[in-house]
Parts: sequence; structure tokens; C-alpha cells
Amino acid sequence: MGNNRLPVSPWTVLMSGATARLQKVLSRPVLSSKLDHAGRTSSHHPSSLTKSLLLASRFAASTIVAATSASAGASTSTGTSNLDPGTTIKSQTNRNPSTYTSPPNSFSRKFSWGNLLGWDQRTLPNKYKYGTHDPHLNPSTTDPSLHGERAESPYFNLTGHLDDLSSLTRPFLAFLDPSSLSSSYSMASYAVSTSSSSDFSTPRSSSPHSSASVASARSSHSSTFSAAKRMSISSIRRISASNPMSSVDLSTIEETLKMASLDTLRGYCQKTYGEVHQEATTEYISHEEARGYQVLNQPHWNKGTSFTPEQRVSKNLTGLIPHVMEDSEKQVERALKMIRTRQTDIDRYLYLSTIKSQNVDLFYRILMDHAAEMMPLVYTPTIGDVCLQYSTLYTRPEALYISIKQRKSIRTILRNWPWPKPEICVVTDGSRILGLGDLGVNGVGIPIGKLSLYTAAAGIHPDKTLPIVLDCGTANETNLRDPLYLGLRQKRIPVSEQQEFMDEFMEAAAEVFPEMVVQFEDFESEKAFNYLDRYRHQYKCFNDDIQGTGAVVLAGYIGAVNLSNVPLEEQRLVFMGAGSAGVGVAKQLVEYYTKRGLSEQQAKDKFYLVDTKGLVTQDRGDKLVEHKKYFARTDNNGYQFRTLEEVIEYVKPTALVGLTATHGVFTESVVRALKASVEAGGLGRRPILFPLSNPLTKAECTFQEAVDWTEGTVLFASGSPFSNYTVNGVTYHPNQGNNVYVFPGIGLGAILAKASKVTDDMIYTSAAALSNSLNADEVKQGLIYPRIERVREASIIVAREVMKSARREGVSTLPEEQWLEWEEWGDVALDRYIKQHVYDPTL
Repeated sequence: MGNNRLPVSPWTVLMSGATARLQKVLSRPVLSSKLDHAGRTSSHHPSSLTKSLLLASRFAASTIVAATSASAGASTSTGTSNLDPGTTIKSQTNRNPSTYTSPPNSFSRKFSWGNLLGWDQRTLPNKYKYGTHDPHLNPSTTDPSLHGERAESPYFNLTGHLDDLSSLTRPFLAFLDPSSLSSSYSMASYAVSTSSSSDFSTPRSSSPHSSASVASARSSHSSTFSAAKRMSISSIRRISASNPMSSVDLSTIEETLKMASLDTLRGYCQKTYGEVHQEATTEYISHEEARGYQVLNQPHWNKGTSFTPEQRVSKNLTGLIPHVMEDSEKQVERALKMIRTRQTDIDRYLYLSTIKSQNVDLFYRILMDHAAEMMPLVYTPTIGDVCLQYSTLYTRPEALYISIKQRKSIRTILRNWPWPKPEICVVTDGSRILGLGDLGVNGVGIPIGKLSLYTAAAGIHPDKTLPIVLDCGTANETNLRDPLYLGLRQKRIPVSEQQEFMDEFMEAAAEVFPEMVVQFEDFESEKAFNYLDRYRHQYKCFNDDIQGTGAVVLAGYIGAVNLSNVPLEEQRLVFMGAGSAGVGVAKQLVEYYTKRGLSEQQAKDKFYLVDTKGLVTQDRGDKLVEHKKYFARTDNNGYQFRTLEEVIEYVKPTALVGLTATHGVFTESVVRALKASVEAGGLGRRPILFPLSNPLTKAECTFQEAVDWTEGTVLFASGSPFSNYTVNGVTYHPNQGNNVYVFPGIGLGAILAKASKVTDDMIYTSAAALSNSLNADEVKQGLIYPRIERVREASIIVAREVMKSARREGVSTLPEEQWLEWEEWGDVALDRYIKQHVYDPTL
């Protein structure tokens, strides 16, 4: 190379740029591999370590550049370099990626703290000498005149030199602070040692540091590297490239952008609401006028293959359905076969919903004739999973969806309901669905499912039912982040505004549908009690969570007390759970005792309520919500009982009721302690155990556990159904304290009596009627509720007694002549009247 151009040294180019970048990186805050007290990776500003690394980078650059410049100078004067290859660092040029091998993982250096700008010794492996690579790419191997040396080329493989850089900088980093090179960085690394061999360290191999060698090196200020080190090549490359995005949490940014795109209501300041003005009313064709597909597409009119020949002709159905006429049993058989082939309860629910959307009579025929198998699919426990997935499963509307954004249009929305004069409405705001919390508009599955039970259990015509969800937003972050969520994508509005919204709804509902009974469902506890107290004397309404649950538990408790052999005066009850349901149940049981001669205070003293903070007492130190104050104890002498076990030990209860929505709260030790406290009072006494939370996954214990832990003496009732349990040749039958035994009868009785309001006595009477509805076979089996197959029969009995209570309370608006007839002829006449007014689907 006899020209005057200074040859371009690859190391000169590489190190001049890489060193500048490394200095820039090292001048920033350093990310430490050590974790802080919170478990996060910490960062700090340049320390002594950082400054040492910066000095080391300058030292490496100055040494390499100086050596390369010397080589360049020799090359300029003679055309070739006469420097000893062992003292000159030269580049591998034009590397072939297919044959390239990683740089050596071993070479020796001596360092002197007194002279950091000079090496006492530099020795490179032969691999770094010219003429040791592919002859097709390196002419020095084929040209004898070069003798292993060649002129520098301006072209070189940068990727390979980054690897070289990592090997060169590795000793300086390890020498200055071995602890700075944590093995946590290792992905693909090399070991550094004093050995002249080049043993390769695989990515999964480990090379622990030698702390003694490090201490020796630091004390003598001169040493060789005896401890094996590991370093991530990818980390070095990231530092060398100085990627500004390497420390950015892209997933968080993406999630934020996603949420921003979903939040279409942000930034608005809405203080007033507009009213919807519809241009015309909806005209519906009557059943008498409907023909052809107008009949088949209306699920309330469609009879499937059960249309008679006359109906097929009169309704223009000839050829639109198969040329076969089947009775209801055959259609039910076909549907059951399909339902039972489904693999999950959700799939079975969806198939039932498809039937309901096509043939309402067939749907209810299946539900009524196979109640034990189908009711758990239509309501608890399956409905809980349905609500969690409602926005994903949604295919068609089945309810009225009233948004707070349209609060001025509630009357318009109610009038859009296609069926005139509904008689029973179930309304929720989704703020506390079963034990699942705030599900927002997804909670609409509860009113839909519950009204199916009103029809199946009590025979209220499906055309007379109205499910409603009030959408006030939701506190459920999962729903707010779900792009398919069907409700308002905003936080739930303040309670005061929800109260105003509820006032407007109740006023509008009473105006548009004056004969309709409103049942509140799954409002969070404080609102549930507030709404019930606020509206019960003005509108026809009741709350099933408070009053219905209380009534069904009271009915079971009446039966359990009769079988427990524990005298009434010795009964003591512990309630685990002090929400709306727990307090509502306890109040119903207080009434049971007052009707048997105890004062209200004497009755109340039998109840001990426990929440997450322990026994509810007036001096516990926390602020009790209003509904808990009624049962707050004052006889604890200042002592606070923090656990359920402590309460049982203190109270010695005869009954334990669970309404916590927490699985496993009734542990073996708890149940055995209950059994021991009951049996201590005398032989033959039996404990009462009611784990009532829904769905099954929230039950406080299972039926099998209750039987095993009490040796079969337990009187058991749960909120969701358990299967029979056989042990030691004895089959035990669980009781299901399902609200379906009472709320359909309460609603039917209030409707048929034309009650102006639902009184406490009507609720209590429903419980007493249910407890007296068992037949001889059920009593013989030791049951405290009727079998679910008899729920329709039990609902007729409950409805009859509720109607009689409405008459006694003076809230029935039926004509006086009607009551005189029933009072003359008794239950037979009243039962006949009820049965004439219930829905019994025929196909």
C-alpha cells in the first residue's frame, strides 16, 4: 500500500465510536442488578464504580488507538507493517458469517495501579494474528510475500468487532468491581481466566466468583484474573448501541393506549341530560293477524312441530315446518338429548337460551318437567359464570337496559318494552352480583334468570315479566378494560346520584306500569337496605336478598329446630357474614322468636354476627354501617373476639349460618367445635349448619365435609345444590335453601291479591307456609325443604298464604265479594282461583 493515505484501522473506527457511546452511557444513571426493599430494580447516579468504568473505557481506547496508529505509521513508510503481531491488535477482515467463531474467552493481562495508561504485557492468541482465517477471504494466507501480515482494509464486520469489544472490556469491568457483573445478566457469555486455554463456557454453565482472589488483587494492586466471570453479550450490545427504548416498559404504554381508545367518555363535563323523543310508536302485529314466518319468528307463538293441521292451514305454515306432528313430550325428548351432549354448564345454558329465543313454551316445559336438572343451569350456580362472561356471550337483548346517560328518558324506555302490562319486574344495578362483586351491566343475567324461575316455579306468564338493569357505571376494572364490555365504560357514579336515579326509575315505573310489583336484586348492601326502607311503603316492592333469603332460611330453620332436639330457649345462633343477606336473615329469625312469646330484645340476644373484623360489637373501635348496628353486641365486657373460632368458643352456639361468599370459612375445627358445643347440652342433640353462599364455589363448606365432620348428625342446608352423599352404607340427603322456594310465591301472591304493598307479615307468612309444605315422605327422609321437583306445588301454597296475609293486613285491593267467597269456601276455592291464573305451557 505505497500511497500516502492513512489506512483505516477497524479498531480505530470501532473504539473511537464505541468509547464515545460507552462514555455517554456511563454518564447516565446506572441501572443496578440489585433489588431494593420493594423488589424493584434500582437506579443511581454515577458512583465511584461508574467513574472507574469510564476511566477503563478511556484506557482501553487510548491503548488500542495508539497501537493501531503505530501500525498505520509503519505501514505508510514501508508499505507493510513490521510490528510484532503479538503486540499489535488487528482486525479480522471480511469475516464469513458461516465460519466465524467467537473471540477467545481467555487471555492474560498485567495491570499496575501506578500506571493505568500502559500495559506491562500484551499477549494475544494466534487467532488475532493475520493469516489464520479462511484463505478464500484472507489473501494473507495465500500470498507468501505477506508472511501472515496484510494491509488494513477499510471494510470490516462490525458484529464481530462488537464481540471483540465485549471480550476486551470484560477484564476491566471484572477487575474494577467483580460484583458489578451479576450472573443475572447472563444469556450467552464467556469465562475469563488466567489459563492460556480457550475453554468455552456455555450459556447454562455457571462460574462462581472467587472472593479471595478479588481481595488479593485489590490489596496488591496487581493481579491476574483467577475467578471465572460471566457477562451477557446482548447486554454489552445494548449498551454499545445506547438504545433509548431499552428501559421503556412498552407493555404498560400499550395498555395505556388501549385503555385510552376504549375510554370514549373521558373529558366530558355532563351536568344535565337530554331526553329521547321518538318520532313514532312501535306497531306490533297481533297473534290473530300473524301468518307464516311472523308466527315462527315470534318465540311466544311458535309451537315447533306441535302445530295442528288446522293451525298450519290457518296460519300459512304448510311447508314451512317438517310434515310431522309431535306432542310436547317428543320435542322435550329431542331437546334434552341435545342439552345432555353439551360438555359444560355454560354450553347447556346457551342451548337452553337458544330454545327460549325460538320456542318459549318448549323452554318452560323443559324447565318445569325437569326442575332438578335444569334450574341449576338457568340460575345458580351457572348464572354466576354467565354474568362474568355476559358481554362476550351476548347475542340478543332479553331485558331493558337503562343507562344513567338516558335518565330523562326512563318512561320512553319502559314503553318500548314489547309486552304490555308486565306484572313482575326484577331490577338490579349490578353492584353486588351473588358473591362476585360489581359486574355492572353484566349483572343483567340475574334478572333474566330469576324471572325464568318466577314463571317455572309460580306460573307467572312470561309475557308478564320484565328484567331491567340500571347502568350507573362499574367499579370493576376488568370490565372497564374489556373491549367487549356492553355497559358504560366509566367509574360508578356517586351514591347520592345513584339515589336520584333510583327515585326517577321508581316514579316512572309506577306511572307506566301501575300494577307491576318491583323486586330489587343484587344491590350492594347499604343501597339494598336504603332502597327497601325508602320505597316499601310507597310502591309495591320487596328485596329478595334481604326478605326472600330471610324467609327461605327461616323456613328451613323452623324445620331444623323441630329436628334438632334443642329447646327453643337454648337456641343460640352465630352468623358468619353481616351484609344485607346476613342481617336480613337474622331479622326474619328474630320475628320467629317474637311470635313465640319472646320480647324483641330477648330474641335479638340470641344472635351473634361476625364479619371480617370479628364479632360485631358496639365498642369494637370501627365505624359500623347502619344495618349492622341493630345486632351489635354490648355484653362482651370490652373483650373483642377476632376469629370465628373464638366466637364459637365464647358463644357455644347451636346453629351456624354462613353468608360470606368465601369458600372454606367453615373449617373442620369450626364445624367440630359447633358439634361439641351442641352435644354438651345433652344426648341426641344435632347441630344446625347452613352454608348459604352462592355459587357452589363460594359455599362456606361442602355437604360431604359437613357430614364427615359431624359423623352424620348435622342438619344441613346450602344455597346451591349438592348431591346426595353415601358413607358406610347410609345415604344422606342435602337440603337446598334456595330462594326459589319463596320469592315466586311472594310475587304471585302479591300480584293475585292486587296488594298495594308487600308487608313484613306477608314475608314471614311465606316462610311459615313453606315450612308446612313438606309431605310425609320428605319428613321421613329428614328434609327441611320440599324436593325441588315439588317447587311449583310449594309455590302455590306460599302464594295462597301470602294472599291471605295481604287480606289480613288490609293491603289487598281485590273486590270484597271475592274475599267473601273464599272465606266461605276456604283453601279449596282459593287454590282453584290461583291455578286458573297460572301459566302452564302446552304445545
